[in-house]
Amino acid sequence: MSKKVFKKPEGSSIISIIGDEDTVCGFLLTGVGERNIKGETNFMVVDAKTTTKQIEDTFKRFVKSSNIAILLVNQHIANQHLRHLINDYDQIVPTILEIPSKDHPYEPKSDTIMQKANRLLYGTELE
Repeated sequence: MSKKVFKKPEGSSIISIIGDEDTVCGFLLTGVGERNIKGETNFMVVDAKTTTKQIEDTFKRFVKSSNIAILLVNQHIANQHLRHLINDYDQIVPTILEIPSKDHPYEPKSDTIMQKANRLLYGTELE
């Protein structure tokens, strides 16, 4: 197992979100939204017209960004579009957190980050 080293990003760190309209809107109302000089935002609203490629490209941009510390993803979107990328992700920052949405409850069994943490801490799978 490789040893991970936490390196604090320079400057301020922000939260990013990939989610459905209700979830993203809620976080934007709390002041999470940012837009950089290039016009890129730190959030993505996923709806029925959003393609998997668009979601994957946004996810890759977020995890490569040096100022993003936490990436929130609706769990049902992770399951449908990003599971393979999240399973392969092994960095500490940005930390990926899967969150529930209004219409889809949180399921710890399908959260690979929680599964990894449970194996490391307790040596077992979540039941």
